[in-house]
Amino acid sequence: MPQPAEGPPDTEPPAVAGQQVWPLPPLILHPFSGQAGPGKLLEGSKAALMLAGVLPRGGADTEELTRKLLEGRYCEVRMIYYMGRDLQRWVSQCVEVIAHIPELDGKRIGPSSFCRLLVDDPPASVRLKLEGWGVSDYKLVFSRALGLSAVFRKVPLAESLSDDFLRNYHRFADHLFACTERLEPFAVIHAVNFQFDLYGSGEFSRILAEQWGE
Repeated sequence: MPQPAEGPPDTEPPAVAGQQVWPLPPLILHPFSGQAGPGKLLEGSKAALMLAGVLPRGGADTEELTRKLLEGRYCEVRMIYYMGRDLQRWVSQCVEVIAHIPELDGKRIGPSSFCRLLVDDPPASVRLKLEGWGVSDYKLVFSRALGLSAVFRKVPLAESLSDDFLRNYHRFADHLFACTERLEPFAVIHAVNFQFDLYGSGEFSRILAEQWGE
């Protein structure tokens, strides 16, 4: 599996040095759920363990277990894709903000700079919040979400994806993210210079309501 943290060979040195801080827009993640819900994910995980011989099959045949496995993987693809849409929206907002800062003009800070910031070096407050939400390996989650959302305009239908893709979507997503980083050179940026906050959409809405009320 490619390691997004290493980055492409044509990345540039850090764009800025020192302790100056430029605030970025908040990253807002929306809940994503469907009719399947967590039940399909659980069934898919159990089916994968049964097919691997880790759990007893309990009379279930291979065809039925494979169907549950693929349905669970498709739910994962949908969840990862919708998260990627939120991340891509945030990246676009960051690019727009930076475009109006004269001292950063010509530093080659582009979309991949913010993707790398998000995956490799988010602010400590963001990491703590993700850990509080139970997202321990956010690097893989974010990089795969960015990879999938970079190639699909809309969430793909299950019947449009091959079984091999569904079984191994995480590997495809890893390579897709690596490919997007190699489209053009970009400057590396760090949280010491670029700060942002993370909110769930409901949490952010409540904050706005309180501010407007004041």
